[in-house]
Amino acid sequence: MAVSQTEFPNEIIESDYLRAEVYLPDAENGYYRSCRFDWAGVIGSLQYGGHEYFGNWLPEHDPLDPESISGPVEAFYPIDYDEGNTFLVIGIGILRKPDDEPYHHMRRYEIVDAGEWEVQSAEDKITMVHTLSYGEYAYEYTKTLRLAADEPKLVLEHQLKNTGKKPLGTTVYNHNFFIIDGETTGPNILTTFGYEPEPQDGRGFGETAMIQGNQLVYQVPLQKGKHVFTPDLRGYSSNIEDYDIRIENRKSGAGVHITANRPLLKMVYWASHTTACPEPFIQVDVDSGKNFTWDITYEFYTLDE
Repeated sequence: MAVSQTEFPNEIIESDYLRAEVYLPDAENGYYRSCRFDWAGVIGSLQYGGHEYFGNWLPEHDPLDPESISGPVEAFYPIDYDEGNTFLVIGIGILRKPDDEPYHHMRRYEIVDAGEWEVQSAEDKITMVHTLSYGEYAYEYTKTLRLAADEPKLVLEHQLKNTGKKPLGTTVYNHNFFIIDGETTGPNILTTFGYEPEPQDGRGFGETAMIQGNQLVYQVPLQKGKHVFTPDLRGYSSNIEDYDIRIENRKSGAGVHITANRPLLKMVYWASHTTACPEPFIQVDVDSGKNFTWDITYEFYTLDE
């Protein structure tokens, strides 16, 4: 069960079905102030029908740890990493490159400019706007977390407006980090895809986890310190309908259905003993003066519905 950490700036949004605790982007006091994930939309807790869906997957929380985060968080690939001593990551800011080593998402890069954040909240939604300029790059990134009024749905609404001179080209993926009712990753966690996946160079596939048709099933619980991973679960097409994922805790009877309005670029899968994470990627290309939008929808349910 997620534990509220109210010392960090946060807002509660609620509907007749869902209650979510959202941590706010804050360079001084925020729950997450590190260099991998978009600071907007960090959900510490989401509850539906007596079930909990999120929580920090690590045993202890460090706001400066790139991995220490909760909720359906997203990460953009760096822009201009190889061009100089600094580089840009949308939703985070301008980061310093300490050496000529290739970019690695688990390194702690210094944030030299976190840009400006504006937050607007209402009872059932919260909007976070990040503005940043970096040489000929500039953008206004808007992310809204909206709870549907008449059904148990959370929608992540995004708009990236290119206000600079150079095009913005990157990818973005959602790590998801589901921890449904605190269940250990194992036979009680079932993941179903909208296509029949084919793991590429997978670690743990065929042993701990197996693909059966369009489902990923576990043979045994994942032990502490062990991981399941593949850099791409291929088999998807360019059809938007293939961005379709269900994650269910078969023991507690809670599930979530994930869809989007953009096609998959690729599908990474990673899991530890505390969290199971399909990671869908999309391509982001925005010319100067243009907007790019995408939505991700989470529909929560119980297996007896």
